[in-house]
Amino acid sequence: MRSKVTKIYTKTGDQGTTQLLSVGRVPKNHLRLQAYGEIDELNSVIGLARAQGLSPPLDGWLLGIQNTLFVLSSEIAVPKPEEINMPIPKLQAGDTAELEKMIDELDQSLEPLKTFILPGGAPGAAQLHVARTVCRRAERALQTLHQSEALSADALTYINRLSDLLFTMARYENKKRGVSDTAWSSR
Repeated sequence: MRSKVTKIYTKTGDQGTTQLLSVGRVPKNHLRLQAYGEIDELNSVIGLARAQGLSPPLDGWLLGIQNTLFVLSSEIAVPKPEEINMPIPKLQAGDTAELEKMIDELDQSLEPLKTFILPGGAPGAAQLHVARTVCRRAERALQTLHQSEALSADALTYINRLSDLLFTMARYENKKRGVSDTAWSSR
């Protein structure tokens, strides 16, 4: 689905509301807006990680994930797609299966974890750790929304698995850059 943006500003949100298709105007702090706002932030942070010049195949995979996050955002932004005359893309179980395939592929080249690791390392890896934490925040926002309005299981599973992938990608990027993960040192 392609949409045409005709104008960057509309002035319709100046009073603290925004338009949700099939629902009408809602406050800007509505749970749906918070949820897809977190997904938007996640998408931006992934873009920042990609700008670091990540090792192959991470950049290409993350580009695909950014596009899928737009699908997830559209699914969250349109609560009643049956009430509008416009097809709204939705996540499928295969989207999560793709993430799991990526995790398994990267994990084959990594040492097994024996302890918790601290976020950091190479710049791209550190940014992937930030993306992972933003992904977890987006997951919490989706769960909060899900408690009041049912969301698809595919959406909830995808965002959970994505945080696992971002963690694995950070470890992989550190390995490719010759930077060791820093083990957590308990007191």
